[in-house]
Amino acid sequence: MARHLITSAIPYINGIKHLGNLVGSQLPADLFARYQRARGNEVLFLCATDEHGTPAELAAAKAGKPVADYCAEMWAVQAEIADGFRLSFDHFGRSSSDQNKKLTQHFAGRLADAGLIREVEETQIYSKADGRFLPDRYIEGTCPNCGYESARGDQCDNCTKQLDPTDLINPYSTISGSTDLEERATKHLYLRQTAMRGKLQEWIDSKTDWPILTTSIANKWLNDGDGLQDRGITRDLDWGVPVKKGDEDWPGMEGKVFYVWFDAPIEYIACSQEWVDAGKGDDWQRWWRTDKGAEDVTYTQFMGKDNVPFHTLSFPATILGSGEPWKLVDYIKSFNYLNYDGGQFSTSRGRGVFMDQALEILPADYWRWWLLSHAPESSDSEFTWENFQASVNKDLADVLGNFVSRVTKFCRSKFGEVVPEGGALGETEQALIAELTTRIRAYEDHMAAMEVRKSAQELRAIWVAGNEYLQSAAPWSTFKEDPEKAAAQIRLALNLIRLYAVLSSPFIPDASDTLMAAMQTDDWGWPDDVAGALEALKPGHAFTVPDVTFRKITDDEREDWQNRFAGKRD
Repeated sequence: MARHLITSAIPYINGIKHLGNLVGSQLPADLFARYQRARGNEVLFLCATDEHGTPAELAAAKAGKPVADYCAEMWAVQAEIADGFRLSFDHFGRSSSDQNKKLTQHFAGRLADAGLIREVEETQIYSKADGRFLPDRYIEGTCPNCGYESARGDQCDNCTKQLDPTDLINPYSTISGSTDLEERATKHLYLRQTAMRGKLQEWIDSKTDWPILTTSIANKWLNDGDGLQDRGITRDLDWGVPVKKGDEDWPGMEGKVFYVWFDAPIEYIACSQEWVDAGKGDDWQRWWRTDKGAEDVTYTQFMGKDNVPFHTLSFPATILGSGEPWKLVDYIKSFNYLNYDGGQFSTSRGRGVFMDQALEILPADYWRWWLLSHAPESSDSEFTWENFQASVNKDLADVLGNFVSRVTKFCRSKFGEVVPEGGALGETEQALIAELTTRIRAYEDHMAAMEVRKSAQELRAIWVAGNEYLQSAAPWSTFKEDPEKAAAQIRLALNLIRLYAVLSSPFIPDASDTLMAAMQTDDWGWPDDVAGALEALKPGHAFTVPDVTFRKITDDEREDWQNRFAGKRD
């Protein structure tokens, strides 16, 4: 039994995420976790909320609540939505946990002892209008590298160049819009990433199986321009992990907190400690410490491309620099962006479908299927209502749902609600078994390789094969001449429904549960032997005719949703 540690990029606490955030990390991570469990492997699937930093403070202030209360409430909201989408986390943690505070301080102490942290007196942007130092992301201006006018103080989203706020041309506060900014002296800690550059390059170069998207972003940060730079890991804020060197105070760092991008990835490890402390597990170290049993763990991270630099460079620098035997990631599956109907999702403009709204419209499986089958792997992809309607109606309703309905209703009318006996499989059935065997092996290969769209295409082809068989065999016609042969055909088709439920469960878990309940079985055994799997339901086994597995989306509904979520346009 293989062991898989799986983490999704942790969503930020300030608000409900849109469908692009969902398909960029959490949903494909869930697909992979469900598949590995279905194959009998041991899985620890972790995610959490990212709760520190200025955005949380500002969102709490806007809501008129203490920041800790606001974060606790939003964690509950995000956890409920995650459950609504059937994200099968073993634990959904919080970066503000005591476990993460202690572990972050521990890593800082280890890095300091290794000479990998330096204290820097620097000038930082202070906003007189706001009465505070401004974190990087709350300063915008023109990028000195490419001229993009909405570059942030830490990075330009247009050319991806890493920046300092003082690099920006014509900077302004995004809190108040004030340009009355000045540089003031303050002390901060920097992670000496430059000292780790050789180790990081060697490590990245060893990952020959990683997606090009992942390694190209990492190499760009390592080598473009002046190359990898030391990174500030503290901030002048109230909300966050207090700066300490292990358990000791850090002279000169009083009142400061660790930068959110230093403590957030550490939460992956701390989340497993929360999992144990919540009574869900009994040993987190066997997943994370190679000296405590993690040497046989395969660790996979899922994230959007904007998170790649921190997971390929900063977090590995923390892990490697600690000098301790922590488990490093084995594979990073990164995704491009999902755009919305000719533009971008926008919270401020009410443009696009957000996770809570999606679940109000349709059950999770409809969204899971479309998002995964259109995952932005090799390039950005786009959500349109026409495409969504067509995909749901054709793939889910016409192909899968129609097969289940025709088979179960025909069997009920001719043989009753039991698997019929009699007859034998012929050449047509053997040809179907051979095709399914080939396709299922291909499906397994794509799923193991985390090729999300190819997996969806192969699963749909497996559904189509059943429909084509049904059309070819035509048991409704066969029954008139040879009821025994029709019985064998329908027995095979009923077993196909169980097989489809097993294979489809990583993509559409609720529908799979419904089909298994209708077939009145809890045999979730994976079809290593396809011929044997198609005999799992024996003659005389009772079943029920399920309700409509997937309903079609009407044109009126599509138009209504299209208008409802169009938002404001420039």
